[in-house]
Amino acid sequence: MRIAAVFIASLMQAPLLLASEAAPAPKDSALDAAIASPLRDAQAAARDSARHPAQVLRFFGLSPAQNVVELWPATGYWTEILAPYLAAQGHYTAVLAPRSDEEEGKTIKAWRERLAFHPERFGSITETRLDAKHSDVAGPGSADLVLTFRNLHNWMEGGYAPQALAACFKALKPGGIFGIEEHRGRDDKPQDPKGESGYVRQDYAIALIKAAGFELVDSSEINANARDTKDWPEGVWTLPPTLTLGEKDRAKYLAIGEADNFVLKFRKPLH
Repeated sequence: MRIAAVFIASLMQAPLLLASEAAPAPKDSALDAAIASPLRDAQAAARDSARHPAQVLRFFGLSPAQNVVELWPATGYWTEILAPYLAAQGHYTAVLAPRSDEEEGKTIKAWRERLAFHPERFGSITETRLDAKHSDVAGPGSADLVLTFRNLHNWMEGGYAPQALAACFKALKPGGIFGIEEHRGRDDKPQDPKGESGYVRQDYAIALIKAAGFELVDSSEINANARDTKDWPEGVWTLPPTLTLGEKDRAKYLAIGEADNFVLKFRKPLH
């Protein structure tokens, strides 16, 4: 599917939906328990103050009986929360990244190792794939909720972002929710179509996702970070948790924290 540049440009001129000011979602003790579990990876749990998992998942409308699909779970930060939470009543599908790339191969290995630690808590997990050649992420119209965290720039770099978003649309039930978090690019600079810095303009992302057929429902500043100026020597990976520059200016980048991220909630139309 090719998206016309004129169409993208016109969508980018539209006003952005303001961050949600709605009343917070009610507490979910099962979700709180999954996040507080002592069996979670300690390094992952240490990032909760930056990633705000309870707030993010409540914003997306997560509930325990849903069929939830997560695209590119990396080493399993969200898997460790979602799979145990859904194990009793719902279902979790992990859509894995390509296995051909050596780095991604290591990531998938780390994800499997995490699942091997007390595997009974994760329930039955379905595995599918998403890359340039594989886009059947779940049965058509089967998912209540499709989630992806900080991956859109990778699909842009691979040249198949429209196909990936179309796969999400196809997998969702009518009325189903697509939730996305991504590193927010500067709105005073043109968007690199390849997203090589790891940053994506929020208006650009909205245009791409709307072009796949979705309706924008809401936006959130849960994971905003005003300290992120988005002009780092190694792109977003200069910042934690990657810290690509190693010890160089490490204290500076740790003080800035993880990147400025937008969080967007979309819906597949009922008709």
